[in-house]
Amino acid sequence: MPDSLFTPLSLRGTELRNRIAVSPMCQYSAPEGYATNWHHVHLGSRAVGGAGLVVTEATAVSPAGRISPRDLGIWSDDHADALEDTVAFVEDHGAVPGIQLAHAGRKGSTDPPWDGGEPIPTDRGGWEVLGPTEAPYPRRESDPQPTTRMSVDDIERVTEQFRLAAERARDAGFEVAEVHAAHGYLLHEFLSPVTNDRDDAYGGSFESRTRFVREVTEAVREAWPDDAPVFVRISATDWLPDRPSWDVEDSARLAPRLADAGADLIDVSAGGIHPEQQVPDAGPGYQIPYAERVGDATDVAVGAVGGITRAEQADQIVRNGRADLVLVGREHLRNPYFALEAAHALGVDVAWPEQYGRGRFG
Repeated sequence: MPDSLFTPLSLRGTELRNRIAVSPMCQYSAPEGYATNWHHVHLGSRAVGGAGLVVTEATAVSPAGRISPRDLGIWSDDHADALEDTVAFVEDHGAVPGIQLAHAGRKGSTDPPWDGGEPIPTDRGGWEVLGPTEAPYPRRESDPQPTTRMSVDDIERVTEQFRLAAERARDAGFEVAEVHAAHGYLLHEFLSPVTNDRDDAYGGSFESRTRFVREVTEAVREAWPDDAPVFVRISATDWLPDRPSWDVEDSARLAPRLADAGADLIDVSAGGIHPEQQVPDAGPGYQIPYAERVGDATDVAVGAVGGITRAEQADQIVRNGRADLVLVGREHLRNPYFALEAAHALGVDVAWPEQYGRGRFG
């Protein structure tokens, strides 16, 4: 019998109670990078809602790795301490707590989206942003952000920041670490020829452009417990077919190299490198074929994202072997209890929390 949405998923020594994950979703609600009650409720309610894995938003490995001044961070022990109670709550309610480790690269130092998302200059509290090149992210309606081309020393320093962040996350109780190498942020910028014009050991050839993400994955794997999994999120394609860019076949070629570097699951998303990307019709499950192609190229598990909103749809993705895990974002924002309601829709006997199942009212 094929696996289904409610078949547990074992990765190393960690077992997810089902194949539903809460996808990382930026909240822009962490003053100076510190988790607050907002994160406790946001993440905790999805654990109560039955998800097998609950992953934090992109969590910056350094102050310069933030997208906005209110991004979640884990660049100090105090930042890790602020997450401990939430991690424990998620685990106490049956979900596996995961953290996405991230560096925004040249897309950093901007206002939150509801404040316009514009670049913040250094004289207004912004910071120096880094990239594989000095070419800034091309913004449609504002001046570009000055960008510093990273030296090899800078690359090694950021790799160490990922390793230290993984150690803090491990000590805070997280059981899954995900390396963020998607959506036009720093590691994706090195992968893509759209943004990487280097001619050193970190640019030019496929092997050189993928070196940084492989070294970061190795560093996180080294810091992470042997019995706990490491994920890597990638953008399968830049959605830029009319110029040299990163595409699905590149992602398929990268997948076994990430496995060799220590990845246990590849989380397959898409896009984000350039505002002129040509996004296909975003219908139900529109990115699933990317996960399927990457899965064909590697023996490690793959996760699928994009337009997954219904229980039957999510179940079919797993039953048909198109992905091992479904990462549900927007539908979890609309409905924290997506997993519990999916079980009911599929006729799977999953108990609601006692507090919600007694049928008694005050």
